[in-house]
This record gives sequence, C-alpha cells and structure tokens, in this order.
Amino acid sequence: MEADALFKRGWKISAIARHLGRDRGTIANYLAGKSQPGVRRSSAPDPLAPFVEYVKARFVDDPHVWASALFDEIVPLGYGCSYPSFARQLRGAGLRPHCERARG
Repeated sequence: MEADALFKRGWKISAIARHLGRDRGTIANYLAGKSQPGVRRSSAPDPLAPFVEYVKARFVDDPHVWASALFDEIVPLGYGCSYPSFARQLRGAGLRPHCERARG
C-alpha cells in the first residue's frame, strides 16, 4: 500500500492525502487498519442475517435440502429478496455443510 510506505518515510497524513487524491480521514483509516483500499463496506444490513439460525437448523435436519426449498420456507417468514439474491447470500455465508458423498 502506497500510503503506508509514504507514512513510514515520514510523510504527514495530509500530505499523503493530497498526493494520492484522497480524504485525510480515509488515509487515517487505512493507516489505522480500520479499512482497506478497494474494499467497500455494505451500507445495507444483511437480509439473510435474521434467518441464519433457521437455515443452520434446516441443514442439520437435512444437509441436502435444496436452496429453492429453503427459499420457499423463509419467504413466508419475512425474507424479502429474490431467489438469486438468496442463493448468492447462502453461498457467501458458507452455511451449507460439506458433503463428501456429493462430490461423486
């Protein structure tokens, strides 16, 4: 990271910010480790979060349950996103247990 190298060379945060074309607060956050360049935080809450425990319990009951079946079960419980969003969030959360038998 260029900001880190410049800071180690004795540059002030404001000088680094001017040089890189970034805000001083952004540079300060980079240097403090509060954020990383190129990685954005989501401003929206995770829509799957209220249903994680339910999904985990369903995978304990049946590790091979289809994502479409889970989606059909949580929509009446209040899940408001589309099926592709649900499937993407399910993969991202890593909730599905590993199954050796399914590898073939």
